[in-house]
Amino acid sequence: MTVTGKLQNASLTQATDVAGLSALIGRATRAGKGLPPLDRWNPEFCGDIDMEIRADGTWFYLGTPIGRMPLVELFSTILRKDADGRTYLVTPVEKVGIRVADAPFIAVEMNVSGEGHNQVLTFRTNVGDLVEAGPGHPLRFVDEAETGGLKPYLLVRGRLEALLARPVMYELVEHGEEVEIDGRIMFAVRSRGEVYPIMPARELRRLSA
Repeated sequence: MTVTGKLQNASLTQATDVAGLSALIGRATRAGKGLPPLDRWNPEFCGDIDMEIRADGTWFYLGTPIGRMPLVELFSTILRKDADGRTYLVTPVEKVGIRVADAPFIAVEMNVSGEGHNQVLTFRTNVGDLVEAGPGHPLRFVDEAETGGLKPYLLVRGRLEALLARPVMYELVEHGEEVEIDGRIMFAVRSRGEVYPIMPARELRRLSA
């Protein structure tokens, strides 16, 4: 029986435990062969499953945290956020919706190389992605109304982002500088020739006073 045939007889929405779900996904994506071509897959939507990625990056399935990182890493390779703003697990024959509280990934480590215009910021996510901020992988900073602070995000792939962990954010700020952008002096960071404004320099000085 072909991979497609197996999957037609076993649905992601019918998996009763995380092992069964991972087995289905492994057969569908040929795990271990690198990231699958999700942008070329257009299967039918098959409904939602009880999977959630919480704000701290913890994955839950059927109300239970997934404790085995190899399984989380496998699931992360078939995540796709579509233009409707929802996040899905996608295989060649199925697309199922999951819940994501904030960003699907967390940037847990940062490396800085070079200086000035040649500076490169490289981030490692909690699921093993290595991403250089720059063209195609911008940083963005969102005001957090509840705390008055900022939430920094890095585009990892497609529409999927990583939220920078707080220690990583603190480290990032240490490499910031004041840059004039559109006539305003902004506190910003550089990576691969791109400049990413964090906040007006005046506002940073006020907060630091």
